Amino acid sequence: MNRNSRSLRRAFTLVELMIVVAIIGVLAALAIYGVRKYLASAKTSEAKNNVGAITRGAASAYERETTASQVVGEGSNSAAASNQLCFSATAVPNFVPKGVKYQPNSKDGVDFEVGDGLTGWKCLKFGEVQAVYYQLSYLRGAQVTKAPAGSFEASATGDLDADGTLSTFARTGSVNATTGQLILATQIYVDNEFE
Repeated sequence: MNRNSRSLRRAFTLVELMIVVAIIGVLAALAIYGVRKYLASAKTSEAKNNVGAITRGAASAYERETTASQVVGEGSNSAAASNQLCFSATAVPNFVPKGVKYQPNSKDGVDFEVGDGLTGWKCLKFGEVQAVYYQLSYLRGAQVTKAPAGSFEASATGDLDADGTLSTFARTGSVNATTGQLILATQIYVDNEFE
């Protein structure tokens, strides 16, 4: 066997090299798609977690009994304690972030530091100190999901890719007028999840 025939057997053909390059290209495209999907999923999980936390805050606030401050005379009864939904909170931030994060302001009277024992974020005992991709809101009554009166809606609205199409996540709760029980939606309403 001569030296030239040995080197020809060890070399790759142009077709084999093209097939390997094509396979690497397909794998790279799949990896890029997977990474983008993973990053978008991580961003939407922020919205879902915050909507869940606001909903839990609303449910906890409703379960707390509120009573009027009063002096009760001897041999008489106080006014009955009642359960009440928190009144609406201002949306934070007051605009929908477009592909960027918003860092909430922690000063008293600003962003999540607004409200009192019956109103807003302080009633819900909800706050966020980390930067957020979404506008967070709590409404007594509902807007996105058209829930009935005697209800609330916790929502997150964002525009992750800054293309003008909004992602919306919302969960509602409604008070049963007969039993006085707070009934929560079984899952979060999602519209345009990865926008």
